[in-house]
Amino acid sequence: MKRYIINDGEINVHVTEWGSKNKPVIFCLHGLGSTSLSFIEIAEELKNDYRIFSIDAPGHGKTDVFHRVESYEMPALAKWLDNIIGILKIKKFYFLSHSWGSFVSLFYILNYSEKVLGTILIDGGYQTKRRNSTSIQEEIEYYEKDFEEYVETWEKFLDVAVFGDSIRTPLLMTAAKDLALVKDGRYYWHARGKTAGNIIRGMHKDETEDIYENLPNNLNILLLRATLPKSQDAYRDLTSGILEQKTGATVKLVPNVSHMLHWDNPEVVIKEIKERW
Repeated sequence: MKRYIINDGEINVHVTEWGSKNKPVIFCLHGLGSTSLSFIEIAEELKNDYRIFSIDAPGHGKTDVFHRVESYEMPALAKWLDNIIGILKIKKFYFLSHSWGSFVSLFYILNYSEKVLGTILIDGGYQTKRRNSTSIQEEIEYYEKDFEEYVETWEKFLDVAVFGDSIRTPLLMTAAKDLALVKDGRYYWHARGKTAGNIIRGMHKDETEDIYENLPNNLNILLLRATLPKSQDAYRDLTSGILEQKTGATVKLVPNVSHMLHWDNPEVVIKEIKERW
């Protein structure tokens, strides 16, 4: 695993890379509030067969924040991402994404599909905001407050902010260290409330549902969908059904996994990658 900084002409971007040249490339984009190490267990398992790039998104980890609010809107993010992919000299790649990263990936595919060989969405890209009862202002206020809260100890940070009841592995503990910002003896989430609010604002403005029918139908999109908590089944059934109908995507429900599907069961993602890519 290599970690390094590149500059896109405006901000510094933190990159994590596994594998060697001349292997098929997988490009990874994490969800809101995570970092490039979100995919660490998958990458460590596949690093001998693929070259894997994963970045800290703007305002996350060691990547700078965007200077303009508009830069967090989906079309702008897709254009920015293509610039990063160009700087990394990636010609064609498989796209692996989680949560918010999957929303960005679909907008990327809308404009740059010729570079994408296939895509796997990890419980993301389908939860369109208009199908939810939460207003944009309510959601922005929630995330801005949530991302500014803190705890007093590392163990409490792991319990409350990172794992909850989920299993802890040595590799995920490494990923967890990326998520903490320590200041004056307090443990904060590394991404700040303003970044989270700007991202939520962008997701409400540009809905993936509006671009489904314009996506290429030869891309073999796979959505791996969470099944916990059960209270979200009706919403997930509705929105994933719309994705499936309008894009021709394959939707697979993964038993006994939360939204952090690739942490709860990395083996199912690894299996799909090996079989499909």
